[in-house]
Amino acid sequence: MARIKYYYDTETCRYERAKVTKSDVLINLMGFLTVALIIALALVLVYNTYFETAVEKALQKENEELLEHYSVLENEMTEVQEVITALEERDNNIYRKIYEAEPLPLEVRQAGIGGKERYKAILEKGLADKALVISTAQKIDLIKRKASIQNQSFDELIQLARDKGTLNTIPAIQPVKNPELTKLVSGFGMRINPFHKARVMHEGLDFAAPRNTPVHATADGKVIIAKENKVIEAGYGSYVQVDHGNGYETKYAHLGSLSVEKGDAVKRGDIIGYVGSTGGSIAPHVHYEVIKEGNKIDPVNFFMYGLSDGDYKKLLKLARRENQSFD
Repeated sequence: MARIKYYYDTETCRYERAKVTKSDVLINLMGFLTVALIIALALVLVYNTYFETAVEKALQKENEELLEHYSVLENEMTEVQEVITALEERDNNIYRKIYEAEPLPLEVRQAGIGGKERYKAILEKGLADKALVISTAQKIDLIKRKASIQNQSFDELIQLARDKGTLNTIPAIQPVKNPELTKLVSGFGMRINPFHKARVMHEGLDFAAPRNTPVHATADGKVIIAKENKVIEAGYGSYVQVDHGNGYETKYAHLGSLSVEKGDAVKRGDIIGYVGSTGGSIAPHVHYEVIKEGNKIDPVNFFMYGLSDGDYKKLLKLARRENQSFD
């Protein structure tokens, strides 16, 4: 039963029965609904802030996985880019110098890929993060383009070497098998001499290996010196020198024994002798030199075969250590 409401009338000085009009009911109802709506919105906001629906949880997990995959993809693209950059450096600074070719211009290396019109299809898809997708697509296109340019450069160099007949006469491998990249113990440049401990010019690379390890010719050529000298004294000891033509020669020193004679023709990979410690040597190793038109140059720049770019970087790092040589 509804309660009857009264109000005090100051004119009649009596309590009069309050009459409820339709407008009062409507106003009260609107007030109630407004308060209810505000409370409901507050509850929904609190729930959405602190609680997730099953769909939201699934979407959140999917987004996290996508971000993780994108991070992995980004790292892989960076690694590929670093490899291509290293190949470009070797191509311009080593291979093209060896084969006497002009370096590729910077504008060719930069490999332009066009403007955003190229990605019009992505822009029209209405994706939430178009910038991220376009950025990734641009990076992939750049990598593909630079890889293609580098591949064309290598094809050009190979053809140039074939035309000159020098493909097999350039010293391009290590003189001993070195799959773990641990045998290179001293590089080209100023090094500490093991006998008088002064810093002197070391004109080759030292590869430490057990006695009787095979030593290989690094390119096709003709043996011009095959000297056997097992006396412990300063100098190369027993060594072999090979003429490869086009001004290139290689020398393999401190050998324990020789397997070639002066005048022999050798192919890249042929065994020319075995590791020893003859001459001015403190431990079994082969001292390897590359000579271009009478000048001794850094052999590490010529290791083109049998090495990945990562392997070459590791070998280069070992060769650049300023330590004590073995001779």
